[in-house]
Amino acid sequence: AVDAGARLVSELDLAFAHGRSKIIAVTGTNGKTTTTELVRNMIEACGHRVALAGNNDHPFSAAVMVDPTPEYLVLEVSSYQLETIRAFHPWIGVVLNITEDHLARHGTMDRYAGAKGNLFSRQGPDEWAVVNADDRRCLELAAGRPGGLRRFSLAGRVDAGLWLDGDTFREGDEPVASVADVSLRGRHNLQNVAAALCAVRAGGFEWSGVLAGLRGFEGVEHRLECVATIGGADYVNDSKSTNLDSLRVALESFEKSVILIAGGRGKGSDYSALCDLVRQRVSMLITLGEDAPALEQAFSGLVPMVRAGDLLDAVTRAAQAAQPGDTVLLSPGCASFDMYTNFEARGRAFKQAVDAVRARAEAHEGARV
Repeated sequence: AVDAGARLVSELDLAFAHGRSKIIAVTGTNGKTTTTELVRNMIEACGHRVALAGNNDHPFSAAVMVDPTPEYLVLEVSSYQLETIRAFHPWIGVVLNITEDHLARHGTMDRYAGAKGNLFSRQGPDEWAVVNADDRRCLELAAGRPGGLRRFSLAGRVDAGLWLDGDTFREGDEPVASVADVSLRGRHNLQNVAAALCAVRAGGFEWSGVLAGLRGFEGVEHRLECVATIGGADYVNDSKSTNLDSLRVALESFEKSVILIAGGRGKGSDYSALCDLVRQRVSMLITLGEDAPALEQAFSGLVPMVRAGDLLDAVTRAAQAAQPGDTVLLSPGCASFDMYTNFEARGRAFKQAVDAVRARAEAHEGARV
C-alpha cells in the first residue's frame, strides 16, 4: 500500500479523532499490561469512570464508541501501533523500558526505540511524559519535548519523579507508598508500580484512592500467575514471557529450585546471556517448541534438561521431578506461534495441564487412602 502511494491512517489516529476521554498511554518492551491494569485499578479506586483499551482485548476504536464516554482511557500501545501515528498524543504517556525485541519488524534498536518515542512526539505543553530514569533509551526519547516530564527509578534519587528508597517510594524526600503495599512478585514489578504511581501522580489523582487501588491489585493473568500448589511445589504461569528480557526478570523473581519450562518460536536471542542466572536458579530445564535446540545448546552442561512434546508432557515431567519448595515455572522466553495462536492460548494450555496433573495426584492420593 505504501509503495502504491496509499495514505495510511493509524487505528490510534482514527480513534483519537473521535475520542473525548483523557488518555493515559503506556508502552515499553515489557510490563505494559500489568502497568495499564494497575493504573486503571488506581483510577477506578479514586471513584472515576475509566476503561482499559489498546493492544489488548478491547481496541481503542471500540472504546471511543462506548456511551457514556469514560472520563479516562488507559491504553496499552505497541511499537507496531505507534510507528504510523500522525495525530495521536496522550495526556500522559509512559515508556517503561526498551530492550531487544521485534527487530524482525523494525530492523534496528534505534528504529524500534524511535517508534516508541512517537508516543511523545505530538504532546503539548500541558501533557506529561513519564520515563524510566534507569533506561538510557527511555530518557533520550523524552529529551527536548515541550510538556511536563516525570521520571521513575529503582536505582537512585530522581528530580521531578518517584524513586525507591529501600522499601519506600518517595517523591523527593516525601514518602508516597511502600513496598508492603505491593502484592506482585519480582523487582521488575516494582518498576511497573513506580511507573504507575508516577503517572497518576502527574495526573493529580486523590492519593488515598491510589493507594487503595495499589493494595487491592493482585496481578494479571499469564504474568507470574500462581496457578496451583501440588505436592508442596508451586506452578506459575508466565506465558507472557515472549523475549529474553522477560525470561530474565521471571527467573530473578525466584531464589532457587526452579523447574523451568521454556521454548517456542525464537527471536534470534542469545540465550547464553542467561547462563549465570540459569546456573543459580534453575534445577531442571524442560524445553519445547522450535527453539528447544537453541536453548539446549546455550545451557548444555549447566542443568539437567529434557525435551517435551507439548505442555501436558512438560508439566507431567516437571511434576515427576518436583520436590516440596520447588517452583514449576512456564516462562518461555519465546513467541507462541509455533504451537499456539497467542500467549493467552499457551497460558491456558499450561493451566489445563496443571489441572490434569493435580487431578491425577488427587486420584492417586485417594486410591492410597
